[in-house]
Amino acid sequence: MDKTFNLILRGVGGQGIITLLSIINEAAFIEGYDVKSSELHGLSQRGGSVETHIRFGEKVYSPLVSRGQADLIIGLEVLEGLRGFSQANSKTKFLINNYYLPFSGSLKKEEILGKLKMISKSNLYLISASEICKKELNNEVVSGIYLLGYAVNKKLIPLKTTSILGAIKKVIPEKYLELNKKAFGLAHD
Repeated sequence: MDKTFNLILRGVGGQGIITLLSIINEAAFIEGYDVKSSELHGLSQRGGSVETHIRFGEKVYSPLVSRGQADLIIGLEVLEGLRGFSQANSKTKFLINNYYLPFSGSLKKEEILGKLKMISKSNLYLISASEICKKELNNEVVSGIYLLGYAVNKKLIPLKTTSILGAIKKVIPEKYLELNKKAFGLAHD
């Protein structure tokens, strides 16, 4: 890869954003990339907004994705995915979990989805990851790992399956390892 890849993860506290960040960091490191990341979460308690930036490539100087420079925005919740818009450009891909956490004063889910579709018609991947993981694995917390599997499978992120699986093995505690490997693999079926 001859350019730096710029990725933003957005979600709410309790969805595993920091774990997902660690897995992607480790996978990029396994592949020999220079990796920089930053956690920009303020209210990462359960339900609070969480944003992380990851940049990897031959040589990376800053952990923050510049405004309008994201290659991929992964949103684990629809409103958080929409909030990533300021980091996007016309080529940015949005991979969004079709999951909505309503709170007082927020837009309705249909309004958020309408805005996302207007912003990024051809580059929007809206996936019901929470629903799929709950149905197939009886655990929707691994929806971020499912989305990562989808991103690798659809070549939205330039990392190899073997690197991600190696990173999962290194980052995830033993008792949750099989569950996470299954979530990642579900997106390849």
